[in-house]
Amino acid sequence: MAATMSDDLENLEHKIDRLIHFCARLQKENESLRDRESSLLKERGKLLEKNELARNRVEHMIVRLKGLNNEG
Repeated sequence: MAATMSDDLENLEHKIDRLIHFCARLQKENESLRDRESSLLKERGKLLEKNELARNRVEHMIVRLKGLNNEG
């Protein structure tokens, strides 16, 4: 009976160790994903800003072309 209890405790200890390692791996993965999300959000902001600038330039060119067309 003592051997069974000892085996059960070793088994439980092994499972707990595996769970600890699994949690540590998940924490690292979570941190990595948060960093990636932050990077992507910054990139998205820059792309939105570039898109807005390009749209404004195109609209300005259209207005200028319409003005040239009306003059001619």
